[in-house]
Amino acid sequence: MQSQKLYLILEDGNIFPGESFGHHAETDGEVVFNTGMTGYENTLTDPSYRGQILTMTYPLIGNYGIPSQEKDEFNLPKFFESEKIQVKGLVVANYSPNSHHWKKSQTLSEWLKENKIPAITGIDTRRLTQVLREKGTMLGRISVNAEVNSSEKIQDPNLENLVAEVSCQKKQEFILSDANKTIALIDCGVKVNTLRHFRSRKINVIRVPWDYNLSDLKIDGLMISNGPGDPKLVDKTLVNINYVLNKNIPTFGICMGNQLLSLAVGADTYKLKYGHRGVNQPCINLETGKCYITSQNHGFAVNAETLPQDWKVSWVNANDQTVEGVKHASKPFSSVQFHPEACPGPEDTEFLFDEFVEKL
Repeated sequence: MQSQKLYLILEDGNIFPGESFGHHAETDGEVVFNTGMTGYENTLTDPSYRGQILTMTYPLIGNYGIPSQEKDEFNLPKFFESEKIQVKGLVVANYSPNSHHWKKSQTLSEWLKENKIPAITGIDTRRLTQVLREKGTMLGRISVNAEVNSSEKIQDPNLENLVAEVSCQKKQEFILSDANKTIALIDCGVKVNTLRHFRSRKINVIRVPWDYNLSDLKIDGLMISNGPGDPKLVDKTLVNINYVLNKNIPTFGICMGNQLLSLAVGADTYKLKYGHRGVNQPCINLETGKCYITSQNHGFAVNAETLPQDWKVSWVNANDQTVEGVKHASKPFSSVQFHPEACPGPEDTEFLFDEFVEKL
């Protein structure tokens, strides 16, 4: 079968030619890069990538295929982080059509075509990543031709409330027969592995939409999930978070949850130049001085200087010193910017789930 040409066109005019290996169509979004070596099936289904064209910097992608669509007893995906692929498009240096793994049920190409996601291979991802690091993440288009149509403006996904697109539409209860504690989980685009972690710790979870009024729930704790886009557009969630904080209910946030918790108490957030996306980000726990390798996926961060007096920075990124966690000085409220639930990535900070559960 003859290969089909595709082009990645950045808003600064850079054009990267390649070949199609997914759904052969055009798409646009914010072009970002991820430095992870494995776990592309988890990464592609992470709702935090909504609205983005994802570049994988690891040069060989697809060699172990895609696992089955099997569901667990709660009708959740066993091997993915959501029900579908969340990225707008995929960019790789070399796609491997030959894949082998004991869990494989189809190739990456077949999966992308099934989900109608464009993908392009043969790109110089090293050069592309250098451009994004020097100029910052930018809008782009995967196109069937190399001609730039200036009249076709690309919509910036960060101007939209992407959380509303990926959040569940109604309340869902995950009740265990041997659990004695219950938390509410504000779904801003939660990864399924977060639910798995609470299930393994015998905690009931009530998963609610991003704008759900929490006043009618009887809960022992609140979890604020990860999610895509600009946290300042998720205003209704801030009101609901403050309701719980005023009741001194233990609260824990991850990624978007870190930003939303900070905004709820009066701090500010800002957009990073190119964000942190990968499974090898070093973060320092300021209370212990220990450094942990973490999984990350975010484009916004908390401004440390704007935190209220009774709040403090608890974690920082070892590379650029950006805020990786905040904590109240005396109350059971905390959050981290990285992903302790992993999937993909290291499980070094999984203990944070245990610390939260102990506070319930």
